[in-house]
Amino acid sequence: MSSTLPSPLRSITVLSGGVGGARFLRGLLHGIRTGVLPGVSADARVTVIANTSDDLWLHGLKICPDLDTVMYTLGDGIDPERGWGRRDETWHVNEELSAYGVENTWFGLGDRDVATHLVRTQMIEAGYPLSEVTRALSQRWLEPTYGEGLRLLPMTDDRTETHVVIADADLDRSPSGKRVIHFQEYWIKLRASVPAESLIFVGLDESTPAPGVVEAITEADLVIVPPSNPIVSVGTILGVPGIREVLRATSAAVVGLSPIIKGHHVHGMAEQMLTSAGVEVSAAGVGLLYGSRSTGGVLDAWLVDSSDADDLVRLSEAGLTVAAVPLLMSDADATAAMAAEAISAAGRAR
Repeated sequence: MSSTLPSPLRSITVLSGGVGGARFLRGLLHGIRTGVLPGVSADARVTVIANTSDDLWLHGLKICPDLDTVMYTLGDGIDPERGWGRRDETWHVNEELSAYGVENTWFGLGDRDVATHLVRTQMIEAGYPLSEVTRALSQRWLEPTYGEGLRLLPMTDDRTETHVVIADADLDRSPSGKRVIHFQEYWIKLRASVPAESLIFVGLDESTPAPGVVEAITEADLVIVPPSNPIVSVGTILGVPGIREVLRATSAAVVGLSPIIKGHHVHGMAEQMLTSAGVEVSAAGVGLLYGSRSTGGVLDAWLVDSSDADDLVRLSEAGLTVAAVPLLMSDADATAAMAAEAISAAGRAR
């Protein structure tokens, strides 16, 4: 679909996973604050639609890893070394659970982090939807710094979970030779060290967009797909019925940035997930997976790293406006420069 960028840009929506999306958002907001983004108003509002298919219930607590990573990163509470969890964290609760012989202590529940999960769980059990809970938590983490300039939304209020099918040689436990585990177990406990034979997105087909999600896309001046996992982060957001359709129909330009550089992910497990989905592990492979809106996909423009410039011809032939630019988020300035390139590419898209 043809689109033009309004001037100035006042409303930007970002479809985000966890670490990669959060780091991109930090650079985007830095760019707005320092005035280095072309055509972006100093009071532009950023809306984040975050993946919730990583969510899980554990030890009686509702845990939302991607929402929390975005919230902690932008609220200056993230552990900068790990890229997830709280700064200055301690682990006494997890140690005590382990001492009691409780299973699933492979998921590191930090003491500070537990407080967030307790508040969230209490509100959900009291009947509040996840979107309202997220707004309440954001009052602590986001509003003091950003006020009305930043809004964090879950992709859906409905329960959705990503599960992974892996091989299991223990036929007494798994007569089929296969076992299904939660995505978090695959990622944290197994470190994605075994092949994922397939993925199961529980509840996704029956979910609906959370309040404000559709409007955030249809009323945006620009939509950005950051370098998040295209299968289990952005892919699940697009899997919520209705979201892909409004993304195709919005008058806003839609631009994405590759999470794959020289055939490898920078962080996370995009390589494993792309392989399990049968998608070429390359910047071109991800761009073609999303596709051009001119041919039924979701993007107008796609950025690859400078080292992947050889992919540009294939992507351009598929109907995408493309550019090869530095895509390593080494610091806030470098990431703001990526956001500026994304905006420029969106402006060139037809």
